Amino acid sequence: MSTAAVDTSSPGVLSKKYILATLGMCALIGISAFEALAVTTVMPTVSRELDGESLYAFAFAAPLASGLVGMVVAGNWADRRGPRPVVLASTLLFAVGLLVVGLAPSMTVLLIGRLIQGLGSGAVIVGLYVMVSQVFPERLHSAVFAGFAAAWVLPGLVGPVIAGTVTQTVGWHWVFIGALGLCVPAFLMILPTLRRLEPSDTRAPWRPARILWALGAAAAIVALNLISELPDLLGALVVVASVAALAVTLRPLLPKKTLGAGTGIPALVLLRGLVGAAFIGGDVYIPYLLSSHYGFSPAASGVTLTSGAVSWAFASWLVGRIGERVPQLTGLRTGIALMIVGGLSAVATPLWHLHPVVIIIGWTILGFGIGFVYSRFSVLTLRWSKDSEKGFNSSALTISDSASAAVVLGVNGALFGLIGGPGDITAFVACFAVAALVAVVALIVSGRGIPVGRRQG
Repeated sequence: MSTAAVDTSSPGVLSKKYILATLGMCALIGISAFEALAVTTVMPTVSRELDGESLYAFAFAAPLASGLVGMVVAGNWADRRGPRPVVLASTLLFAVGLLVVGLAPSMTVLLIGRLIQGLGSGAVIVGLYVMVSQVFPERLHSAVFAGFAAAWVLPGLVGPVIAGTVTQTVGWHWVFIGALGLCVPAFLMILPTLRRLEPSDTRAPWRPARILWALGAAAAIVALNLISELPDLLGALVVVASVAALAVTLRPLLPKKTLGAGTGIPALVLLRGLVGAAFIGGDVYIPYLLSSHYGFSPAASGVTLTSGAVSWAFASWLVGRIGERVPQLTGLRTGIALMIVGGLSAVATPLWHLHPVVIIIGWTILGFGIGFVYSRFSVLTLRWSKDSEKGFNSSALTISDSASAAVVLGVNGALFGLIGGPGDITAFVACFAVAALVAVVALIVSGRGIPVGRRQG
């Protein structure tokens, strides 16, 4: 009985001790999420106004590419000095990127802003993950990461509608300038906690080789996403060279055996990438499909993003509530299976010219699926990592997420342009099919994420 009493009286994530840190960290995640949803909602309009339809996919891949560099630098920096300088510097970079995008007069300037955003957003996520391990006791990690996952998708309740409405009334520039204004109070909420954090005692050395590998991977991703601008033969050669370069450059940035789905942390890192790629590979094309072939306005085309975000948030909340009562492997496989169901509905809608409600319902199911698995990767990776590895492994999770998504976006961007672009509905079928196939691969790999000896927890 005494143990139960102690557990009950222990402060939670919203107690006086942790509330500012919890709300501030979740707010930063939420702003990043709003910006991502805003880009997905308004990019069909932006690409038309700035004459950049051929660079549509690259507008999403650009921050993922630069984010790789930000993640690696942030992981190394956090292992050396703790999360405080990482969060401070990365938040500033993210804000500058938002300002550049918000004022962009051309697609080129917009892409430069997206690259700056990526440096900041990639680094800040790593800094926040390491911050969790220093600020909160382990018993609260699951709740915090569930909060992060919910904060990532809760903007989907109103974000797509707000972004679409702002675009239709005062212009898309104000979507990004508005997000910039929200960064200030979020940063002020976490500032007291950052000031209390002590520098790391480990003093890990700088690893310039990892940073150079990250730069190489980012360059390969950029090249992969620009193949639509190249002649067919040269584009094919660039694809082969880029994929080979990624296989070489990512290896030192991830835990050993990640690309081979080694059991435990390596497979969890790989699964994080596969799941994220399966989601974003289809998600960015849904508003484009709805506006191009179903006559949806920018605000209305965000309805599918909203439904998926709501179900993701609900699943994240549910995971935080049920804790370990659902075995981790069961949770992974259930969530990924639901993602496959949702992905196949996205394929079927343009393939057979079904009513758009099919893809809306399907993406709602997919959103629940990814929400049911996403926070598990962070919880288990931190649980099984040594203290000296937490920065590197946290960085590896986000690197895998970004690199996998960027590769799928590059492949889809090439297919989209090759098949015929937004005017040919078959191009959308191909992109959704690629995303669904990635989810199938994730389901096949899922059993390696939880070693047999650890499947009870």
